[in-house]
Amino acid sequence: MNETELKRSDFRFFHRLRVRWAEIDAQKIVFNAHYLMYFDTAISDYWRALALPYDESMRALEGDVYVKKATIEFHASARVDDVLDIGMRCRRIGNSSIVFNGALFRGDEKLVDCELVYVFADPATQTSRPVPPAFRAMLEGYESGAPTYAVVTGDWQQLGREAGALRRAVFVKEQRIPEELEWDEFDATALHAVARNGLGRVVGTARLVAGGPKLGRIGRMAVHRVLRGGGIGADVLRALEDAARARGDTETMLHAQRSAESFYRRAGYAPHGEPFDEAGIAHIEMRKSLV
Repeated sequence: MNETELKRSDFRFFHRLRVRWAEIDAQKIVFNAHYLMYFDTAISDYWRALALPYDESMRALEGDVYVKKATIEFHASARVDDVLDIGMRCRRIGNSSIVFNGALFRGDEKLVDCELVYVFADPATQTSRPVPPAFRAMLEGYESGAPTYAVVTGDWQQLGREAGALRRAVFVKEQRIPEELEWDEFDATALHAVARNGLGRVVGTARLVAGGPKLGRIGRMAVHRVLRGGGIGADVLRALEDAARARGDTETMLHAQRSAESFYRRAGYAPHGEPFDEAGIAHIEMRKSLV
């Protein structure tokens, strides 16, 4: 296929943006250099679509990706307040190179085509290195429609080290909850759920304990800070609800941070009682029927 023939349906991933006044030139069209910025921003969201926290993942892979070549072909111009969709797809993975094709659309009208050639390299010397097999598999799997993460459940002995590391990063370091308040006796008996990405790294977790007769209590819900809003938390929550239902619970409850209340409402939870403070953070109890 000639890449200029790429259509919306050829892309699995899209990044959406709205053109701002600061991005247009004297002709009232988007300044040419901004298109490369648009595609670069889309690539950043592409990594998130892979459930891939970029910086720490590249450190684990002992490399990084560097732009070798960027080519743009213009067909029409974008204007202020246009809503644009940027499709990105990984077209080819060589020994050390990764080639992306991108296209910028206004509705179904294609305005710009782009090809970005990256090289996986040693960050210290910037000399090329073979693309790691696990990274290659993530890219190929995503483009073929495979899930980018898997949710598993188990006990603290099986999952505690990984779940604990994410909880410490989110609750202790990010939210500054005192370390001694994060860990309690329920971890040893809880059912834990974790979401692992294609590199095997835990990017989401929560736990289920008994909250009363036929009542499951879900808590310690944490998602990696750069991956929130991508569905990981919803899938972890659903896995624990399924486990609660399977053991005979008819309802689940949780203490939701007020900032996350809308997330739980979308998952079917409703407020129960009055707001309260927990560990210095505003919370509200929420419940959901499982029958």
